[in-house]
Amino acid sequence: MPTAISRNLNQNIDAFSRLFGDCADIKTRRMKLGKDLKTQCFIAYVEVAVGNMLLENSVLGKLLNTLWEMPEEQILLYLRENAFGISDVTEYDNLEDAATGMLTGDAIFFIDGYDRALKIKDKGYPNMGVKEPQSEKSVRGSNEGFAESIKVNTALIRKRLRTPKVKVRESFAGRRSHTNVDLVYMEDLVRPDLLAAIEERLGEFEIDGVLDSGIVEQLAEGSWISPFPQFQTTQRPDRAAMAILEGRIVLLTDNSPVALILPTGYNSFIQTADDYYTRWEIASFTRLLRYIASFLAMTLPGLYLAVSNFHTQILPTDLLLSFAAARQGVPFPAVVEVLIMELAFELLREAGVRIPGALGNTIGIVGGLIIGQAAVDANIVSPIVVIVVALTALCSFTIPNEEFATAFRILKFLFILLCAYLGFFGFLLSLLAVLIHLSHLQSFGIPYLTPFVGPDLNRYDDERDTFLRLPLGFLKRRPIYTRENARVRLKMKKREEKKNVL
Repeated sequence: MPTAISRNLNQNIDAFSRLFGDCADIKTRRMKLGKDLKTQCFIAYVEVAVGNMLLENSVLGKLLNTLWEMPEEQILLYLRENAFGISDVTEYDNLEDAATGMLTGDAIFFIDGYDRALKIKDKGYPNMGVKEPQSEKSVRGSNEGFAESIKVNTALIRKRLRTPKVKVRESFAGRRSHTNVDLVYMEDLVRPDLLAAIEERLGEFEIDGVLDSGIVEQLAEGSWISPFPQFQTTQRPDRAAMAILEGRIVLLTDNSPVALILPTGYNSFIQTADDYYTRWEIASFTRLLRYIASFLAMTLPGLYLAVSNFHTQILPTDLLLSFAAARQGVPFPAVVEVLIMELAFELLREAGVRIPGALGNTIGIVGGLIIGQAAVDANIVSPIVVIVVALTALCSFTIPNEEFATAFRILKFLFILLCAYLGFFGFLLSLLAVLIHLSHLQSFGIPYLTPFVGPDLNRYDDERDTFLRLPLGFLKRRPIYTRENARVRLKMKKREEKKNVL
């Protein structure tokens, strides 16, 4: 049962002390207020999270300075009538809720004779602040990235969508961490059934702590066995705002600079924010490159094995002789060559991520060159395998979303093994298995291959933003994620030609 806050200050102090015993970082302070210093009060806060309470620019300091000058009989009346006009003040009637409010990084204020606790906003926990996103570089567009504070992140979205139609639903996840989780959406665009399904999914699990949005993603995804992510991740506020304008929902988790966008699909992972900031010709060209790269990142090593081991007749004679000459002296079968180089590259990639600073990038580049050249000189692998593996790596780096690229990195080993033993038949078998899996995969009721499947559901308008991004004047309807009666997003006004009067 929750412990009700008493009018007796000493009882509240005793209960609070029992709740936070052996917590050296929880600071408490007893004071006397009023002109005659007869009214006792008690303040509790997390060390570092709350600034100097007596500073003039501190909300809590201003409140205390006001109360110090008041007669004793007016203090309680002032708190009841005016406390909520000071700033972001929340009132609690039980000790457990007040403690949870304090652990968000604010101060809790108790006063003798008042059976409520006041949470008063202060500077909060330290965080990294707004910085440039590291994993989603943009040629053109904003350089702001999400911070680790959920309040900062919601403010960055509101900075771009200045309408009261943007709603933020707050909840808490983690039985012990009590982590803030916000759902941000556009009220008149989001589908009510989608919002209800997401809230239901978030309520299906209970865990000790949620320390990052990745934990929510894994627990809430529909098909945990699939290598393809069913939540789109982003560190860019403009990308999140763009998704909200499409009727999608952005999930923000406190202490995480990565937002989740849902629902999502294959086409959404290939798109980038600057696709819509540049002219349609270059946007279409780069997007087509990404589609080709996503296919080759999964299939290129397997295709090489299928052709070199089983179907050499499809190669020109000169190229076939070149392959044979390059493999002279190599003691391993072609499949072992490919696996050695692929695993070596994955080791270099992981080492580059774990080594701090610019040294990680240096290790990745220099290590790849040295190992590749040394392996060729030692006749462990042939030069053509090094080229194939390098091209596969370039293709995987071209995919904009890291989680999405990881799926192709895993699936390429399936293609390697089946193509090594079944040739082109193994390639077709692997490709068919991936396509069948993608055709059955859904993200909160939306087919993963939308709009390649069911294009008629949105009058074939979604096809204008797939392999090619048509000029913005042709993208007049929102995607299928939006509720049906709110899909028109662009209306072109008539352009009148102005004639020069001579």
